[in-house]
Amino acid sequence: MSSKSDFTDEEWTRLGRAPLVAGMAISLADPGGPIETLKESSAALRTLVEAANDGSFGEFVQSLASDVAAKAQRRENPLAGFRPDGRNAREQVLDELRGVNALLVEKATPEELDDYREWLKTAAQSAAKAAKEGGFLGIGGELVSEREQQMLETLGEVFGVPRTTPPTT
Repeated sequence: MSSKSDFTDEEWTRLGRAPLVAGMAISLADPGGPIETLKESSAALRTLVEAANDGSFGEFVQSLASDVAAKAQRRENPLAGFRPDGRNAREQVLDELRGVNALLVEKATPEELDDYREWLKTAAQSAAKAAKEGGFLGIGGELVSEREQQMLETLGEVFGVPRTTPPTT
């Protein structure tokens, strides 16, 4: 099994924050107001914390998630060192995630890579389903907007995951 010692501190940090960056990608795909952004970010963070607690994505992901959850508990910014800016934020987010995928392909086992990709997909889908888009006062909005679905597909392409439609429950 790969462990923290197999990665530099910077690499480990990038791997740990990637689910939050994927949640950010969803928010950038279909920007809503601050409440929607908070719900989407919280959903991605919740997925991260659940992985730390239950190990449902394997030991490698649990180790990563535990480190990030501990940082968040100490009130350290889990996104420290990553700050996309302005007009190019979407591409900066996608470039970061492409770099994370390349790092995983290089250093993780195939099983760890699959577990990690599933973790990232779950975080992104949770963010996409966290807040309705459109409508008025929460009435008539879509659970996952077309632009969010397109971003989910883009993230799947970045991580080599086949296209899927998220559940609408």
